[in-house]
Amino acid sequence: MTLDQQKSILTIALLAAFADGNKDDAEREEIRRIAQSLAGDGGVADLPRIYQDVLLQRASVQAAVQGLSDPMHRQLAYEMAVCVCDVDGRQTAAEREFLTRLKAALQLGDPQTAAFDQQADALVDVAEKAVPMAVPVVSAAAAPLAAAATVHSNASDAELDKSILNYALLNGALELLPQSWASMAIIPLQVKMVYGIGKAHGVELDQGHIKEFIAAAGVGMTSQYLEQFGRKLLGGLLGKVAGRTIGGLGGAATGMAFSFATTYALGQVAKRYYAGGRVMSTAMLRETFQGLLTPAKQLQTQYLPQIQQKAATLDAGQIMALVRGK
Repeated sequence: MTLDQQKSILTIALLAAFADGNKDDAEREEIRRIAQSLAGDGGVADLPRIYQDVLLQRASVQAAVQGLSDPMHRQLAYEMAVCVCDVDGRQTAAEREFLTRLKAALQLGDPQTAAFDQQADALVDVAEKAVPMAVPVVSAAAAPLAAAATVHSNASDAELDKSILNYALLNGALELLPQSWASMAIIPLQVKMVYGIGKAHGVELDQGHIKEFIAAAGVGMTSQYLEQFGRKLLGGLLGKVAGRTIGGLGGAATGMAFSFATTYALGQVAKRYYAGGRVMSTAMLRETFQGLLTPAKQLQTQYLPQIQQKAATLDAGQIMALVRGK
């Protein structure tokens, strides 16, 4: 894949990220940081400029598509856009309209996209059912008891640490898979992990609260997926499209699995937060997460063989079952 083709696909991914117009300042800043990071790591040198062009509406779908003549690359661009739109839940009307325009511009018909759309929709459905959308509101009289329950864990630290490590290993493996939709399962699994940690401390959480907690820790959903996708694209581990796998689980992928570190650090922050009665401020959550991220990256290197081994054994059915919790 040429540099221009990479630019075109990354432009489309960024356009998809901003298609709904709902990204807050923190998420936009995180996406900007990722653009600079990917460029600094030897990727597309003008990716920060591409980010600015998308943000200021100087980039367009039509212009980006012009750089993609290979049908495989067009299919990959569409799949990436779908994943970006789906990563934080159900597509909005604006996102659906964007994907319709993109599919037409890419000259892709329903026969070429139907199987992928169904798989992505199925993963969103499974993720929504895996953790409650809402939980009963605790009455004012019962609130002190509910808060007190957070201090007393029903699971030992060792058990929670083992669970966090298992989630981190799994998410690191998902990032290494060539299938373009595989990384979509990472965030639902992070949500399930936090749900389990909260429950172990007597707190019943729903998806809304968990996603707010993850965002408060500084882990953006869209930006996290864009980082995974960008590293896959620039590292040579691309999507499985049109019945073929472009790239492979080889040397280009061995320095990745960044989702291991993110998931591990997030789990440790959640354990401290819910064990401590949920009194950490947003600033403290972010500071704690960043402080844990560096040792988590070092731990990731130690566990890389296990991550690669797990990636070699995962298939679509297993991923769905893991998100579902069966």
